[in-house]
Amino acid sequence: MNDYHDKKKSRSGSGKGRSQQRSSQSSRSDSSGRSSRSSKGSYDRGSSRSGRGSGSSDRQDHDAKRRRDLHGAAVDLPNWIVEALVRVTPKDRVAPALEALGEASAAMRDGRYHAAVKDAKRAKDLSPQDTTIRETLGLAAYRIGDWDTALTELRAYRRMAGDASHLPIEMDVLRAKGRDRDVIAAWETLQKADVRPAVYKEGKVVYGSFLLDKGDAVGAWELTGPKRVGPNAKEADLRVWYIAARAAAENGDTDTARRIADAIVLNDPSFAGLDELDREIARSS
Repeated sequence: MNDYHDKKKSRSGSGKGRSQQRSSQSSRSDSSGRSSRSSKGSYDRGSSRSGRGSGSSDRQDHDAKRRRDLHGAAVDLPNWIVEALVRVTPKDRVAPALEALGEASAAMRDGRYHAAVKDAKRAKDLSPQDTTIRETLGLAAYRIGDWDTALTELRAYRRMAGDASHLPIEMDVLRAKGRDRDVIAAWETLQKADVRPAVYKEGKVVYGSFLLDKGDAVGAWELTGPKRVGPNAKEADLRVWYIAARAAAENGDTDTARRIADAIVLNDPSFAGLDELDREIARSS
């Protein structure tokens, strides 16, 4: 792995970007609808409350009937995703929208991102207000290097769902498109957002890579330089360390760069991009 940006390039085979990501339904996430996840949380709590009263069996019967009505790939969609889509979709479009979303989700899981884009676009035509569909389309488009679609859909998802968890991907798309001011603005937005630590660290990876692109190795180090490195690190930390090692090497601090690189190897000998990092450190010696 060179960085967030270049890893996407190697995975998708096109363009400049890079991704971690998962299917939105399996997510996070890693990757993937927070509004749908929020709906899931509300739904679960509501089900728990109803379980204490006579409405529990009615709800279970309703859910069972809805599951029986699902067809094709839609049968694999979680209940909370189905319920969320039903709430915002005209009744006559629910079944085909769910089937298209199910097919898009299956394609994402299988790594068939072009197919996922096609199916998610079909689902969007049927249910444009469903956040999971917009999220899935954005993530799939990102994987194939369709930056315009990815940016449009992930921004729509963020507005509709109130979820900033894909801002690092938005930043990477903006970076790929050379929209430097927008990268900076998105980073500022992420710093103020209520996101999980792993998401914020991924933002540091993208913004640190952006700073390195601009020749600001000092700024990249100030952003990503770890206070300490050691065993039992999480994947998100290793990715930040990788950018920190690159920044240290570009600043001429090869000892620090090597120490961080060794710590990455200690945690994950198969971490992508280690050979390239070794070469980068050697060039700076």
